[in-house]
Amino acid sequence: MTCVEIHLESDEATRQWAASLAPTFKAGDVVLLTGPLGAGKTTWVRGLVAALGHDKSVRSPTFNLIQTFNTVPPIMHADLYRVGGYEGIGLEDYLDTHLCLIEWPDRAEGMLSPDLCWRLTLEFDETGRKAQLFPPTEPT
Repeated sequence: MTCVEIHLESDEATRQWAASLAPTFKAGDVVLLTGPLGAGKTTWVRGLVAALGHDKSVRSPTFNLIQTFNTVPPIMHADLYRVGGYEGIGLEDYLDTHLCLIEWPDRAEGMLSPDLCWRLTLEFDETGRKAQLFPPTEPT
């Protein structure tokens, strides 16, 4: 897979696109989600988590930092916005057994090689948001 770039006009379009990508990911994959506040990172996560079998609401883990979902594969969703670094949070406990979705991954610099991770960027544009999904550049 090469870089995918898509224009998303709404939150629903963002969730649907994430859901369509669900078969792409497996346990052990890491998706680094970047973009400004409100750009749709958690909205994208909601679509993916729902597509993988979670039927309850998905809140941003801004305050508790990590949420897990008993999906197939299991998901760990982390939001590092409120922390200065990853030490002591326990992210590494999930890397081999979960699909790991990490918002604000710059706070985890040094823990992961970006070349081994999927990278999703979401940005605002004139009529919604632009998304780019980059696959790992080195095999996992």
